[in-house]
Amino acid sequence: MYFAALLARTEDGWEASDTELDDVETLSDLADLAREASPDEDTVLVLIEQEGGWFGVVRVDGEDDPRIYVSDAAAAARSSYGEILLTDELLGREPGDDAADLDALDLDGTEDGEPEDDADDGEEGGGSAEAVPHGPVGDTGILDDLGVSEKELLSLSEDALTEIAEALGASETLETVR
Repeated sequence: MYFAALLARTEDGWEASDTELDDVETLSDLADLAREASPDEDTVLVLIEQEGGWFGVVRVDGEDDPRIYVSDAAAAARSSYGEILLTDELLGREPGDDAADLDALDLDGTEDGEPEDDADDGEEGGGSAEAVPHGPVGDTGILDDLGVSEKELLSLSEDALTEIAEALGASETLETVR
């Protein structure tokens, strides 16, 4: 089961909104959705979790590039929502490397329409789910200035989004959309 919400920082505190990601296909789409939640270009956090699997945080500050943290890249790679977050840059890959293109992955981690040996380039398994690292990827300092240290972020697991919201002083706000 998935949960996704937007937390927008306002001068009155945090505002939460439940969000549907069905129409979101790229990180750019997700960033645009976040920016729409805050017309004043305040900080917006997109919180996504797959129950028991992984969670992700995307931070959008005005027109700056989004900052991303994913708790378990390999688990997220098997998810359509996770694929949105796992950009080439986040995974340390060259953009446009077709063998490493997660957009070509089926949800089961196999490449759509390509035999397995075509993807074998001797490097990282050629874009299969195994080439995605197990464990966290991204900006571990994404929430430092908001009260969640890198160490705390890396230690979160089961109730990660709830714990993040508590640290932000937004737990009641988040619960209203859960």
